Amino acid sequence: MLVRARVAVVASLLAACGGTPRTPAAPTPVAEPAPAAKPPAETGPVMQPLPPSTDAIKVRSMGGIDEYVLANGMSVLLFPDPSQSSVTVNITYLVGSRHEGYGETGMAHLLEHMLFKGTPTHRNVMKLLDEKGAFFNGSTWNDRTNYYATLPASADNIRYALELEADLMVNASILDADLKSEFSVVRNELESGENDPVGILEERVTSTAYIWHNYGKSTIGSRSDVENVPVDRLRAFYEKFYQPDNAVLVVAGRFDVTATLDEVERTFGRIPRPTRTLPPTYTVEPVQDGERSVVLRRVGDVHVLMAGYHGVAGADPNRAAFDALDFVFTDEPGGRLYKSLVSSGLAADVWSSMYLFHDPSMITFGVKVRDAKVVERVKKTLLSELESVTRKPITSAELERWRASTLKDLTLMMSDSSRVAVELSEWAAAGDWRLMIAYREQVKALDVGTVNRVAVQYLVQANRTLGEFVPTRSPVRAPLPATPDIAATVERVAAMQIEDGEAFAIDLDNLATRTRLKSLAGGIEAAFVPRKTRGKKVQVELVFHHGDEKSLTGKATVAEMTADLAERGTKRLAHAKLNDRLAELTADVSVGGGAGAVVVRITTVRESLPAVIDLVAEMLRTPAFDGKELEIVRRAAIADLEESLTEPEQLGFNAFQRAVSPWPAGHPRAVMTPEEELAAVKKVTIAQVRAYHAAFWGAGKGEVAAVGDFDPEALATQLEKHFGTWTARTPYVRIPDKAFDVAAASKTIDTRDKEMAIVVGGHTIAVDESHADAAPMALAASIFGSSTGSRIWMRLREKEGFSYGAWGYAQPGARDPVGQVGFGAIMAPKNGEAARAALVEEMTKIVEGGVTAAEVATAKQQWLEQMDNILANEDALVGILRSDRELERDWSWWKTRRAAVSALTDADVNRTIKSWFHPDKLIIILAGDQAKAKAQK
Repeated sequence: MLVRARVAVVASLLAACGGTPRTPAAPTPVAEPAPAAKPPAETGPVMQPLPPSTDAIKVRSMGGIDEYVLANGMSVLLFPDPSQSSVTVNITYLVGSRHEGYGETGMAHLLEHMLFKGTPTHRNVMKLLDEKGAFFNGSTWNDRTNYYATLPASADNIRYALELEADLMVNASILDADLKSEFSVVRNELESGENDPVGILEERVTSTAYIWHNYGKSTIGSRSDVENVPVDRLRAFYEKFYQPDNAVLVVAGRFDVTATLDEVERTFGRIPRPTRTLPPTYTVEPVQDGERSVVLRRVGDVHVLMAGYHGVAGADPNRAAFDALDFVFTDEPGGRLYKSLVSSGLAADVWSSMYLFHDPSMITFGVKVRDAKVVERVKKTLLSELESVTRKPITSAELERWRASTLKDLTLMMSDSSRVAVELSEWAAAGDWRLMIAYREQVKALDVGTVNRVAVQYLVQANRTLGEFVPTRSPVRAPLPATPDIAATVERVAAMQIEDGEAFAIDLDNLATRTRLKSLAGGIEAAFVPRKTRGKKVQVELVFHHGDEKSLTGKATVAEMTADLAERGTKRLAHAKLNDRLAELTADVSVGGGAGAVVVRITTVRESLPAVIDLVAEMLRTPAFDGKELEIVRRAAIADLEESLTEPEQLGFNAFQRAVSPWPAGHPRAVMTPEEELAAVKKVTIAQVRAYHAAFWGAGKGEVAAVGDFDPEALATQLEKHFGTWTARTPYVRIPDKAFDVAAASKTIDTRDKEMAIVVGGHTIAVDESHADAAPMALAASIFGSSTGSRIWMRLREKEGFSYGAWGYAQPGARDPVGQVGFGAIMAPKNGEAARAALVEEMTKIVEGGVTAAEVATAKQQWLEQMDNILANEDALVGILRSDRELERDWSWWKTRRAAVSALTDADVNRTIKSWFHPDKLIIILAGDQAKAKAQK
């Protein structure tokens, strides 16, 4: 969308509740753990000597997934996918906030953090996984805690991941010193969540709706519980729940089944079955006997309403009906609430959610409203739409649109084994992993009568919790859901078959052999990597460039809104019909861009690709550009921008980018303030959008990349047919970037009533990817702040406990010698000044003291493994292929870069740091609540 100030790093750092955020990095081999090593006195039970038999017993297969059970009660799910070049190991413990007792809120989440501290053998797990080049995370939810790592597929990596997780199951250190340092990290995570009005309102609505059940308590827990829990109580919680009979292990991707099962038996099979028996949770939330309400007052600009209704458990046969209601009411643009509130102009956005839980969950509907004068009207419309299904039943057409969209999503999900590996955590926690397969059949079988019955029973006044007070009149109670018969549900389901892909080694030589480069009519440079994929999946990225500096000046906002509107209907197909057609084709298509480029991304399956390309051509060449759709896009953009006016991270990054790159107002590369962008969005007309499309959109200069199951020649022919003669009226002339000579500066932005603050800082450097220092700069960045073993991470998170997220970077320009060196962190307002000083100090230390040969060796291995893992990711691969066509380079460039990195010494990295890291040139922005900063000290 239009908020250019939003920066991806913050989103990734704040992703999952309790998640330990990680982007790729790379490994130094770590010694194998001694299986029965005795931990210090503070640790739990150790692995026992191998018993006479640890053989796994195969108990069932479904949907390409085989389940085994070890003698100790541990469930093992194997999902081999030879088409992948990576393997994912995901272990799920069936413990979450639902299992916490009095004084223990947040304990499951806190324990998740503590496990990353490691064991006596594997200390600092995040650093170890980073050194292995893994994509990894951990997360805690109401019914489960899971830890996963995706690594390049190899027997050694599988062995390492299994040994690590087995060690963590029994030997976690859980030291008092670690707990004390992690308190403030978790507290900072809690504070960062307090900045989100939608998230906090949902938390309040949920806690009001649940009187007795633990689902009413936030997973992150009470601040007092998190800060005061004694380490021995946390250890007892760990020893109770982190046991093999309470765990589900998933291995998915490319691996040898027999060898991997042997490794599972060797690592986990030796762990004894615990003697304790876990008691079941038995609290049942009673039927709600009247509407409830809650009011939340916080600083902000956008009003939010939320209505929640108690529903059913994830295993309940009626679960699919609730998902259908979710879609029928809030789908864009055909949903009932979307039409009555967003399309009508009353609201900026609507959404809904129903989480997949073990016990009865809630279905929740939300609305954003910019105009305070219409809040009451929106509230009445919201409740009337939701609670009037008796008068206005759900139609078969509405149900079929949901069914097509859901089946498309399920098909694409099942083609990605790493996604399946993590998704299985949710279904296992809901009662049985096979429910994931059963759900597809429930979607196919759901009838409109069931959907209407569920709506009439549950979407009633007495079962509602609203984000405001509503007087009670005649209550109508919802039924109490019966305990789901899981066995009956899953036994009726046939195994689902998805065609496997080919075994394909992702290395540079193999990629170079498989990649087909072509120059197509219309100035389109193509890069194709055809390969058989699981589920016949194919991904395409298509970019057209247009305009020059003069012609694009002052047109950035119009350009963005033109791209947004291209997704919202063609002259032949209205918005809803277009979305329906994409669902029928099992396709996701996004159109984006701005001043100078149009970017199209496609994910679909082989048999649909020709029809999808036809549809994309129609979207690009003959968009509808409907005035009503423009108003919808405008309102959503304005709502987002108005929210950004008080958000520390938005204001901090915006101020920093404007300071280091002060392009004149109107320039295509200029960064607007939120206020400037608000004004620009409000002025855009449909005539301007049509004029921009007519003047700039077209071929002439572009690139396309495709990866997956497709016919390269057929795709090339089709692209030339649609775009070969579609020439942009305004020729493309690349606008070069430039480095500004900006004096060092430090600025503080006061953001009232916000629980999180942010520091961002840096300066520009005259380096591009062709520079001799680009390779050593990659290692310098890793050591400085781009990995979880970096100087900044270890200082601000591990040592000081200031921050849930801290980072540093050193990035050359892609084509022009305009890169950046910088850093950032999020923290409580009281730690803002200390964090700023620590970041500057770490930059000064690395310049003055340099880095060691050991650090360089670790960073080098990290970088090499990380690149292997990135290339194994099809989303990343298609982007690299497309970008390389624009930059006029091929796989030989990557081979040269790998060789350059492999040959680097600590002297090379230290010379580069001395040349380009300049603490005296820093521009630093601190954004946070200054009153809180003073009060908290």
